[in-house]
Amino acid sequence: MWSLEALGRVRLSRHFYMREFLYSEIGNFHQIQNIPDDPDLAIETGRALCRTLLDPLEDTFGRVALRSGYRSRRLNAFGNQHKLNCARNDNPLECHIWDRASGEDAVAGASIVIPWFADQYDQGRDWRDLAWWMHDHLAYSEIWFFPKLCAFNLVWRPRPKRRIDSYIAPRGTLLKAGAEPGESLAVRQARYGDFPRFQSHGPG
Repeated sequence: MWSLEALGRVRLSRHFYMREFLYSEIGNFHQIQNIPDDPDLAIETGRALCRTLLDPLEDTFGRVALRSGYRSRRLNAFGNQHKLNCARNDNPLECHIWDRASGEDAVAGASIVIPWFADQYDQGRDWRDLAWWMHDHLAYSEIWFFPKLCAFNLVWRPRPKRRIDSYIAPRGTLLKAGAEPGESLAVRQARYGDFPRFQSHGPG
């Protein structure tokens, strides 16, 4: 039986602990506890997200800032019902409920900001530079970009969909699931040629 204190202390990867993902502005303001129904499953999928996607980002770019991590079913349903930028619990693209499904249907995601890139984005840099870098370096499933801070949802699944969408101009789908990029590898690499060298130190 997990206590909330013990759950928060669980180390998901080299850089991340469960406590960081349990914080919720919606939950705090509306006094809704954000506690997993299945802590063991939430830890399992959260570890896959952190080790596969978030650790390499922090290894490469420095600090990764979390905007929204895990959401319980109750909290996410409340957010959806009150139009607080939460998808329906049964939406196939909902990624914040880490303990919703297991096996091939497992999913874990987080909304994050990379301060290193956000500073450049504020100066007019194209969000697609970062999108293509992640496509060429990470085993992501879905990425959704948002205008504020160039924040994005980054999603892990056992079988990645490899889909990129954005609410930043040019809005829409940059890459459909399973499709090949419209830009060649050489053109993509030129976009992010000044990025830090890719770093990944393996599972935490």
